[in-house]
Order: sequence, then structure tokens, then C-alpha cells
Amino acid sequence: MVKEMMNVIMNMGASSLLPTVVILLSICLGVKVGRAIYSGLMIGAGFVGIGLIVDMMNSELGTAAQAMSERFGLTLNIVDVGWQGAAPMTWASGIAAAAIPITVIVNVFMLWRGLTKTVNIDIWDIWHMAFTGAVSIVATGKLWAGILGIVVHAVVVFKMGDLWAPWIGGYFELTGLTVPHGTSACMAPIACLVDLIIEKIPGINRINFSVDKLHERAGIFAQPAVVGGIMGSGVGLLAGYRPDGAFSLGVEMAAVMVLMPKIVKCIMEGLMPLSESMKRILSKRFSGGRFYIAVDPSVLLGDSQVITAGLIFIPLTLLIAMVQPDNQVLPFGDLATISFFIAITVAVHKGNLFRILISGSVIMYITLWISNQTYLWVTELGKNSGTITGDLPVAALDQGGSPISYIYVQLFEWKNVTGFVVVGSLYLVCMIVAVYYSHNQQSEAE
Repeated sequence: MVKEMMNVIMNMGASSLLPTVVILLSICLGVKVGRAIYSGLMIGAGFVGIGLIVDMMNSELGTAAQAMSERFGLTLNIVDVGWQGAAPMTWASGIAAAAIPITVIVNVFMLWRGLTKTVNIDIWDIWHMAFTGAVSIVATGKLWAGILGIVVHAVVVFKMGDLWAPWIGGYFELTGLTVPHGTSACMAPIACLVDLIIEKIPGINRINFSVDKLHERAGIFAQPAVVGGIMGSGVGLLAGYRPDGAFSLGVEMAAVMVLMPKIVKCIMEGLMPLSESMKRILSKRFSGGRFYIAVDPSVLLGDSQVITAGLIFIPLTLLIAMVQPDNQVLPFGDLATISFFIAITVAVHKGNLFRILISGSVIMYITLWISNQTYLWVTELGKNSGTITGDLPVAALDQGGSPISYIYVQLFEWKNVTGFVVVGSLYLVCMIVAVYYSHNQQSEAE
């Protein structure tokens, strides 16, 4: 019965699940029924629109990325199945049924005790927390380690929701929202350390270019549609497409740049009634405190810098995979949605593409390195859940490359002590710097 319910949740996806949660939660919090239904449908419409664009990106950009890897002779033998493969295998695992109630309890407890200001309504992305629990069981064979993994991951990302809220409301102008996402939020601390290092290098710290600044000099050629067209066509040419095929991909990427901000506005409009009602009730209950509604990072794709950087990182990630020593993972499934990995990084660097390229390269290098350490867990999880057949190993950059999941499981396994110490120490430093940056950002906002 429970497993059937989880299958229903998995099959609904964000475009149906989140509107359902929003409608029911809005009504429970006093929003009028008609307005609650309208809000839910607007959110659903927004996520359907995003889904259509992401599906198109997966299909067209994914095909181009595969052609590009073949053209440049990549012989990496472990394929990245992406979040599209990792999420279903996680939801089909035995522990997934417990992930949603455990996460809800953790969130309510943290709100009650004043340990977080993040209110999680993003039920679909709980799969990130469930993934940590599932691979923990694969690696250790212990159910309690899996349950604890869900709790630990939930606590970390809810705290990160608080951490990144000043940027989500400031740079992205999504006031009252945050993105405690297992990949977007957890990779962004790396950008804070990179930013701090760049600030200490004379000359380099003065380099600053972005789409907005290019617009001042390049005029029409820096418009989002033109940038998307140029970048998309460039990827097509690198993939070996004929000029007409490359231009077709460019037109599709131009459409992404133009349509995504408009679609995100639908989601924002739909979330407003629930956000206002929830903040009013929570502020009254918790003495005027500030709270943030947790949403999927796809809302950050409304920023042209995020899309532009994502397009750049398709060939760049393949290049990193080629030159990284001992790398076996071929980036594929997550290439089209690589923007999720660097979305909050864009805000940390305030749209400075020079710094974004450096931070993003470090992030993708670390992601690939961790994916090489976790692919056995991912493969075993897929086989155990019945979502993967055959003997070929698979990896997943999204979540399979997460420092949180890797560090947690290594606490039990200790199979790569050097890697654990290096990644753990580096990530701890990144988190300390991120907290420092967050306090500064919050002070600037106030």
C-alpha cells in the first residue's frame, strides 16, 4: 500500500504534485478555495512549461552533447544517467516510503525549535534526501544508517535554505523564497570560497563581465534571445551539426532564454497567496520571525545569466571530464540541466561570468570526482530497485556527485580515507566561508 502510494507520487512529478500540495495547504491556512485552486493551477502551468522546456533541452541538447562526446573521441565507460535516472531509482527504493514523513517531521521540529526559517513545500525534491538514505543502506546494509542519512541531509539542506535566502530574495528578486535543493544549494558553498580567493588576487579581482554589462556595449547582440541563439548554435557546431541543424538548436535555445522568465512569473504568481498566508501565520506564531518558502531551483532559470552559464558548461563539463585524471564518468543525463548545479553560484558572484566560469569549473570537477567514487552505490541502487538492468555501471552527477551524500556514507565505509579527508576538510572550509558571506549579504539587504 505504502509502495503504491510512493509510485503515485513519483508518477505525478513536480507539475502535479506541487500544485496539489499548494492547493491543500493553502485551504488549510485560510486561503479562499477559489484562489487556492487558481494558485495551484498557475503553479502547475508554470511547472508544465518548465517541464516542456527541460524535456526539449534534454532531447535536443542531450543529443548534441552525445554527438559532441563521440566527435571528440570520449571513451569514458560509466554513463551519467542524470536526475532523470537517479530520482526514479530512489523513489523505487525501499526507504523512499519513509523519506517524506521523516523530512516533514524534521522540518516541523526545526521550525518549532527555531533551528530553521525554511518551510519546505517542495515534496518532489525530497528524493535528494531519500537518495542519501538509500545509498547508505546499499553501502552499509544498515536500515538505521539510511534513516539517519535522510535526517542529516534534511537538516543540512534546510539550514542551507536559510543560508541562501538572502541571495534568492536579493539577486534573483524572489522575495520570501529559498532553494534548499540537494545539488544547487549544496554546491554553492564552493563558489563562496572561490570568490574569497579571487578577491585576494590583485588585478584578477577587478575582472567583471556579465550579460547585462555586455548589453551596454553590444546592444542587441547581448539580448537573451541572441545570446541563446549564439550559444545554442555554437554547441550544435561543436557537435558536428550542419549549419542548418546548428541554427535550429540555436533557435530552440533562444526560445529557452525568452520563455523561461515568463514561465517563472506564473509560478511566482501562484505561490504568492500561500506565501503571504504562511508568513502571516508563522510570524504570529513565532513572534514576527521571517520565514522562507522552499521551492525547486527551476525558478532560478528565469535569470538569463543562469541559462547562459548552463549553455557554456555543456562543452566545458565534457572538457573537464576529458582532462580529469582517472575519470571514468561520461557526463550525459545531467548536461542539459547543468544550470541547476551553478544557479546559486550565479547569485554569489552577482552575475560575474568570469567568476562563475571559475567556480563552476571547480564545482563540476568535484562533482565528477565524487561521482567516480559513488557509481558503485548508484549502480547497485538501480539494480536493487529494478530500474536498471544489465551489467554496465552507471553514475549520476545530480546527487551522486553531492558532497553531502559522499561525506555521510564515507563516515561508515572508510574505503577512500584520503578522499574523505580532502573533500570533507575542503567542504567544511567552504561552509564556513558561505556562512560568513551569507551574514554579509543579509546585512546589505537590511
